[in-house]
Amino acid sequence: MKKFIFIKTEIPGPKSKEIALSRNQFVAKPMSSSLTPSFIAHGEGSLVTDLDGNRFIDLTGGWGCLALGHSHPSVVAAITKQAEKFTHTDFTAVPYASFVQLCEKLSLLAPGNSQKSVALFNCGAEAVENAVKIAKGYTGRSGIVVFENAFHGRTLLAMSMTHKSFPYKYKFGPFASEIYRLPFLSQYHSSIQIDDLERVLINLVNPETVAGVVIEPIQGEGGFNVPKNGFLEKIKELCQKYGMFFIADEIQCGMGRTGKFFAVEHWNIEPDIICLAKALASGLPLSAVISRKKITDALPIGTIGGTYVGNPLGCQAALEVIRIIQEEDLLSKAVNIGKIIKDAFTSMKEKYPIIGDVRGLGAMVAMELVKGQKSKEPATEETEKIIQYCVQNGVLIAPAGLNKNVLRVLVSLTISTEQLEEALSVLEEGIAQI
Repeated sequence: MKKFIFIKTEIPGPKSKEIALSRNQFVAKPMSSSLTPSFIAHGEGSLVTDLDGNRFIDLTGGWGCLALGHSHPSVVAAITKQAEKFTHTDFTAVPYASFVQLCEKLSLLAPGNSQKSVALFNCGAEAVENAVKIAKGYTGRSGIVVFENAFHGRTLLAMSMTHKSFPYKYKFGPFASEIYRLPFLSQYHSSIQIDDLERVLINLVNPETVAGVVIEPIQGEGGFNVPKNGFLEKIKELCQKYGMFFIADEIQCGMGRTGKFFAVEHWNIEPDIICLAKALASGLPLSAVISRKKITDALPIGTIGGTYVGNPLGCQAALEVIRIIQEEDLLSKAVNIGKIIKDAFTSMKEKYPIIGDVRGLGAMVAMELVKGQKSKEPATEETEKIIQYCVQNGVLIAPAGLNKNVLRVLVSLTISTEQLEEALSVLEEGIAQI
């Protein structure tokens, strides 16, 4: 007997089917696919109710945007209060205090002792693009180093930096130039040794022409890959040796998901530049680039910006998100959530040979599904079948990895233990079916 999941119609139900007909006619086809065929009517915390009254436990968290869950009352109140005052001015036209207050909060939260400054934007891809612009503008260099399995966004530069070709790159070339890709050395997949990194880098590009190395401390879309011990430290060492900026893409792994506000804090590394988005404003479009102040101070006024960047609604939401994370100790909650998930996944791994690896930090946990423990051949079709079983039985869970054979959990950090355990039991049922 399920306490939180409630399925009253087939999935999708008649009302969702009706909207789907209109979607097929009027929504651009490339944007028509979705994890679940049901259309949301209401979300509260980690629960989603569709138009037909079916209730799901959401482990996707809006693809990682909803660290506080759906419609957190304090965030809703902050947004509503701001909307009643003003919704937009453009900070460079008529400035507002919340923009400054958020930049101050993020500057003080950022790791390391150097003074920081912050620029606000609209989304993760914009943050990445502007981080690269800032690095190039300061160093006068043109090269950028990225990694295998990386995902940095869908705009031209960010798409060029992203590893996976289909669907993100399709026929959208030519791509941005002078982007060089290194192996990402993870605990489960490593193609070279850490001591080989410098040799491989030098064979790829003259490091003295590289403005920055852009890396996800824990890869998100690429499969929740946790770096091999010593890997990030080696990258930081090479950055310092050759004058390259260490740019941490914390868009999916930041904002407390790993049990620290910034994932890179697990390795005691101070990046030169940090990119944030997703969970920053609880689903509102807002991103940030945090950098050492001397870097951005060197750039002329007007060289970065945008009409909608740092929208006042998003700023107020972000200030509330940060307050709640701190006051409700959601960093500790992330660690507890992660332990529950990891223990459950590890137990499943002992029973089901299809699970090749369980990995993650804090609440950022995933399992990789394989056809053979030794071959590590991706079990892509099986992963999709498990996802669809979960959807039909009231749980939303997302895939990841170049081969879509990773099940990743991006659940709200406010989920209850009972809700999480109920969702995990459905997931195990799906794996057992396979």
